[in-house]
Amino acid sequence: MAKDYSNYQKKVISRYYDNREQIDEQRLSELVTSLYLATGAKQTEKLWKSAEETMLRLGVPKPRVAHVVEKRDAAILAEVVKDLQSGAIKKK
Repeated sequence: MAKDYSNYQKKVISRYYDNREQIDEQRLSELVTSLYLATGAKQTEKLWKSAEETMLRLGVPKPRVAHVVEKRDAAILAEVVKDLQSGAIKKK
């Protein structure tokens, strides 16, 4: 069953996807902070899963994503964010 959206809703959805890269980049930098502050194993696991998905959406090379997730070090994730912001990693 297809849902019909109003013109306003269509514009909102369109703007979201037009700015998805910037939203994901911001989300990834917020995840770095959250990982530094995370205390529980369950919470940390969820944050790393989200970071992995976000990095893949942003076009970070898969070997680098695997390395970051394997090491589970927020400092390494912060370097990925820095590289994304400086343009060292080309976004999709």
